[in-house]
Amino acid sequence: MTLDDSRAAEPGPSDDARRRARHLDETLPDIDWTVPPRGAVRGWVDAPSGRIATLSQGDPTAPLVLLVPGVTGSKEDFALMLPLLADAGFHAVSYDMAGQYESRDAGPEHLRPPRAHYDHDLFVGDLLFMLESAPGPAHVLGYSFAGTVAQIAYSRIPERFASLTLLSCPPEPGQGFRGVKRIGPISHFTTGRIGAALMIWGVRRNFTHVPPGRLAFVRHRFGLTRRSAVADIISLMKRSPDLREALAMSSIPKLVAVGEHDLWPRELHATFAASIGAELATYATGHSPCETAPHELTLDLLGLYARAR
Repeated sequence: MTLDDSRAAEPGPSDDARRRARHLDETLPDIDWTVPPRGAVRGWVDAPSGRIATLSQGDPTAPLVLLVPGVTGSKEDFALMLPLLADAGFHAVSYDMAGQYESRDAGPEHLRPPRAHYDHDLFVGDLLFMLESAPGPAHVLGYSFAGTVAQIAYSRIPERFASLTLLSCPPEPGQGFRGVKRIGPISHFTTGRIGAALMIWGVRRNFTHVPPGRLAFVRHRFGLTRRSAVADIISLMKRSPDLREALAMSSIPKLVAVGEHDLWPRELHATFAASIGAELATYATGHSPCETAPHELTLDLLGLYARAR
């Protein structure tokens, strides 16, 4: 992992702490992802888009860390990080976005007035709803598409944010797929429905070579996730708003965290991080450091949260 920040004067994690975290990540066992971590609590909240499934750990009166998964993802993507954050004194909460996995029944038909499609406002409204119960400003991590949602939410109510982490987030506004390795040049010609079908097909075929336990969970999760939600999100990712100027003006600590083998080249992530005044953390993994480098990612999050204080 590398951590770049021209503004940082505070010391980062020690080399020993970094080596310990990396060793723990390199020796992660394959687990049953349907079983929550010991001490974690399953729950439900009635968000603007409907009933949302949550997974949380830690003292509810402690500072909130809100971990938001992306398209086709779920709260379980952060299962390995929840105990680490709770042990560090935070209330760590994740949730399935509307239309995804156990929040599949949440959708635009529940809004007032009802709408026909999932859109940015729906996801932003749910995220801001989740922040309303926090005892103070919260640390927010948006993963992949949820990174775009978190940026929009911050631009609307910045006082609810203590820090902002963008994990494997699309690094370019507008047509966000144009920079994706290999498929970028043809992404202009695919519809949301076609893009969703290709994404689900690729994950199910396990081209990223995830362990059997994880693959079984991902396939199980697809059985519940709403295809219309995935198609709408793919379409939204082709028209992402440009919030770089607003983020650059922000004084809260920001982190762009990515794997070396992410969907987008590291150079695009580095340019994005520099444009918003964020640190850049790079891990020896792919698109999902929360699953494959949870100890090292958490180590960097705790450093970010210390700077927020």
